[in-house]
Amino acid sequence: MKKRVLQGMRPTGKLHLGNYLGTAKGMLTLQEDPAYETYYMVADLHGITTPFDSKRIGPDARNVMIDYLSIGLDPEKSALFIQSDLADLHAQLAFYFSSMVTVARMQHLPTFKEKVKQHPDHVTMALLNYPVLMAADILIYKAEMVPVGLDQEPHLEIAREIARKTNDIYGTNFPEPKRFATSGEYVPSLTGEGKMSKSVEESYISLTDSLDEIKKKLAGAPTDSGKGEKVPEIGGVANLLKFVELFEGTDARKNYEQAYKGQGIAYRELKENLANAIFKELKPIQEKRKELEHKTSYVDEVIKSGAEKARKIASETVKEVKEKMGLL
Repeated sequence: MKKRVLQGMRPTGKLHLGNYLGTAKGMLTLQEDPAYETYYMVADLHGITTPFDSKRIGPDARNVMIDYLSIGLDPEKSALFIQSDLADLHAQLAFYFSSMVTVARMQHLPTFKEKVKQHPDHVTMALLNYPVLMAADILIYKAEMVPVGLDQEPHLEIAREIARKTNDIYGTNFPEPKRFATSGEYVPSLTGEGKMSKSVEESYISLTDSLDEIKKKLAGAPTDSGKGEKVPEIGGVANLLKFVELFEGTDARKNYEQAYKGQGIAYRELKENLANAIFKELKPIQEKRKELEHKTSYVDEVIKSGAEKARKIASETVKEVKEKMGLL
């Protein structure tokens, strides 16, 4: 029997290399593996847990769906859907699960504390319940694998706790979901600090960036003299070498590391080669995206059929939980 996989991305603007390497590549790998049954959503309900533009969230959700198709996700192999099209089921299950999680447990999550600092005037119940909704997203399909970055591990632990508790109390059979790691699960920022993020303008390369835009962004990445006894393990140089490894391979990285401890690195040449390598991978994605932007009815049909496919499984799970909890 195939193992189920669930993943989703929030529609908070253009997808960047962090999304692509940290999540999308894992989604593709699992889609092509016959051992897995894949469900991939655009997580627009999660998009309203922090301040959002009501005029943009709908078009942005559609753009993420186009990105999914552009990177190679296949509606014949995966259920591709928008989360709010199944809000009646996802949000309903999240409410049932919320009866098994304390407020204190949610407040102690590092991700919640981080968001409170980012949005001190927008600390809503939706934000507090974000991990519970994520648990519902995963468990409604009884998914066993979730291709997410390390920063989402605390949320996955909540999903596992909810699965165990629901199974123990009500006799359900939810699996305890595990994280599917990818080689690019942590993609560093171009600023030299932290990870690549849409919220920091100078930190990311978008999947839609041209070669010139990529070169310009890499040109601004911090470096040093290019020479020393020890290769930096943190900061701008370490981050550039990580990008070299991800897009040009480990041998290329080793060559630069040897150069750093020897004759020195010419960063202008490194950034030029890196920009070309990044654009080479992004070019077919961009070409596919241009095609899809003109295929409105096709994208509509993908969204509709994906929601229908997902609803069959999701409705069965919600019915089962209601029966076990005595609500049916």
